[in-house]
Parts: sequence; structure tokens; C-alpha cells
Amino acid sequence: MTDFIKILDNPTKDKQALIRMLNCNADEQKLLFAKAENIRKSTISNNVYGRALIELSNICSKDCYYCGIRKSNNSIDRYALDIDAIKESIDIAIASKIGSIAIQSGELNSPTFVESISEIVRYIKQKCPEIGITLSCGEQTAKTYRKWKRLGAERYLLRIETSNKELYYNYHPNDKSHNFEKRLQCLQYIKDAGYQTGTGVMVGLPKQDFEDLADDLIFMRDMEIHMCGMGPFIPCKGTPMENAKSNFDSVFEMTLRMIACLRIIMPDINIVSSTAMETINPKGRELAIKAGANVIMPNLNPSTHRKKYSLYNKKPTNEITNAKEVIDSCAKAIPSGYILSLGKKGNSLKWERLMV
Repeated sequence: MTDFIKILDNPTKDKQALIRMLNCNADEQKLLFAKAENIRKSTISNNVYGRALIELSNICSKDCYYCGIRKSNNSIDRYALDIDAIKESIDIAIASKIGSIAIQSGELNSPTFVESISEIVRYIKQKCPEIGITLSCGEQTAKTYRKWKRLGAERYLLRIETSNKELYYNYHPNDKSHNFEKRLQCLQYIKDAGYQTGTGVMVGLPKQDFEDLADDLIFMRDMEIHMCGMGPFIPCKGTPMENAKSNFDSVFEMTLRMIACLRIIMPDINIVSSTAMETINPKGRELAIKAGANVIMPNLNPSTHRKKYSLYNKKPTNEITNAKEVIDSCAKAIPSGYILSLGKKGNSLKWERLMV
């Protein structure tokens, strides 16, 4: 136990230290979470920032083996929200004063798709110039990223899922539409365009081990990201990985450990408490906040469409129809001792320090 405490108290975490933190016992895990929570509160306070999530479409050009909206999945009902439904959700988010909107979709890069995102960003900025805009719309050209940034988008999330190239091709087709180096290049385009840059990984993938997860943490640290969205691997029916098993006894606990470790080595970034955590454990989002996360994302999609954005099994589908329900949804996910920060964009403190 003494050696573990020394590792937690050491501000510089090498790979072996991270592996030791991830491969901890139950008593050590309590110390890990407590350390992360203390760092989180002392660095970025007890505020929790909201991102009103709008999932535009489950139409995707990618064929990732774990994902329910992969292009080869012919068993799901495809949809794309019309502009009126999108604007209605945006108006609800603005009325709630949640401070930020996140736009997510399956990965497309056609001119029509690029312009549709442009129209949405313009509408948000016209209606409420002070609200924050996060995009998670996949791999695009450097020109497209710059265009959306110029129109008013401020954050961009592009998950790499794993920093291990070999593992990446275990879970993605090895073809021109799934290129590991291209994904890394897109992340650099995003950063070069001036976004608050986010990435993330999937925790608990088959064949993934402690060393892989430590490498993922080091990748995010060395890239100096400003925000992170990572979550547990949850098998999805109708995909090649629907019966896949993780190497870890508890994917849920391992995800909490990853959140805690990332908070310890990157104290001033934004870390999302994902809905996927709640899918595994009813208190999942609360426990993620206690382990170091500071962002939650209430989903504003109509419930009928939310069921169709089926990245994984048993996704929650409670419908939000007005501003009060946005706040109520957030409140349910925030543990005692934390507060929902309204009327603020919730920028990454790491990014704000760079801007000074």
C-alpha cells in the first residue's frame, strides 16, 4: 500500500506507474479515486458542465466492428433529423441556460453533410452567440475543420478508440475508409484549426491489456488534449463483436480507473461522464464524476430517434422536451457536493490557460 501511495503522490507518471495505478486492488482503488477527486476539486472546482447533446443522424460511412450504426448493419432504422427538429432541440438547450451544445452524428463528409453542419452552427450562433458549440462529426478535411471553426464551433471531439495500431485494425476494417494514420492526422488538423481538441478511447476491448490502456493515457497526455470522452466497451447486437468478451473482470471499474488516472496526469482538462457508464450501472455517471469527470451530456433527441442511435445495447431513452427537463436530467447525474454550472460554456481550463 505504501508504494501505491508514493506513486499517487508523484506528479510525473511514467508507463509503469500508470500500469500499477490501473492494476490496483480494491483498497488501492479507493485511494486512486480519492486522489483524482481531490485533484479535480482543487484544480477545476466542484462545478459540473453540461453539453446538450443532439445526435443528428445514424447514417455512417464507417464500418467499425463494435458499433451498432456501422454501415453494414442492415437491421437498424436509419434516420436524419430534419432542420426543424434540430432547431427545436437547440432552442430547448438555449432556454435551459446549460451553456453548451454538442452536435454528434455518424461519420459522413459529403458536401451536403458539411453544409448541413455549417447551417446548424450558424443557427446556434445567431440565436445565442455566447453558447459553446462542440462538434463530433468524424474525419473531415483540414479545410472543413477550419470552416466550422470560423463559423463558431469551438470544440471538436474525435475519438481514436485505441492508440495501439494493431488493436485498431482488430476492430476496424483495414481499408481506405479506416486508416489509423489518417485518424491521427485529423486530430492534428483539429488542433491546428484552433479547436479545444478532444479524443478518447474505448475501455475493455478484447485483447486490450493494462499496457495498452497506459499507452492510451500517455498518448492523450503527450498530445496535450483539452478534453476527453471515453467509455466502456459494451457489445452491440447485430455487430461482429456482439459476443466479444473483455480481458478485464469489470469494464465499468476499469473505465473509472482510466478517468481517475487521466485526471491525475492531466488535472485541468475536461473529462466526460458518459451515458454508457449509466447503461452498465444506474449510478454510473455519478461515480464517474466522483472519480474525476466534470462534464455530462443530457440527450435532447426525440426518444423515437434516440433508440435508433444505437451505438451499443440498452442505451437510455428518456425523452427531454423542455428546458426544465434538461436541468432535471443533469441533476440526477450529479452527486452530492457538486453543482451544475449554468450560463457558462465550461471551457477547458487547460485551453483557457493557453489563451492567456
